Amino acid sequence: MTQINLREYYPDFYTTDCTIEVPNEVAALMVSYERADAAYYLRRYRHKAYYSLDCDDGIENDILFVSLSPCEIYERKVTVAQLHAAIASLPDKQAKRVYAHYILGISQADIARVEGVDARNVRKSIRKGLRNMEIFLKNDH
Repeated sequence: MTQINLREYYPDFYTTDCTIEVPNEVAALMVSYERADAAYYLRRYRHKAYYSLDCDDGIENDILFVSLSPCEIYERKVTVAQLHAAIASLPDKQAKRVYAHYILGISQADIARVEGVDARNVRKSIRKGLRNMEIFLKNDH
């Protein structure tokens, strides 16, 4: 068991010395956290990284979410409408399986298990559905 002073770790909360006994593993972990913090502050100082992208002026939002032009917004709407029309043109089973796999992200094995069929049938159905969608989209243009 090792004794640590909580005032060293929490100076804002403990105004006077408060020592407690903790297991050696906990003391070693606290020391490693202190070293990691010191290394972070040193890296920040050396690289002159005194700013944060998490501040409220919207820097991070502007970097991550690029605003689209009206043309790009229109293209996306048309593409989504075409994809929905292509999916709607499929037979019911193919449409449900393609939608579940590609839109909802459900694995083919899970679709097969839920429907109570062999996974090969689901794979074949999805492959056929994609081929039918391709034909539909080529004929649509």
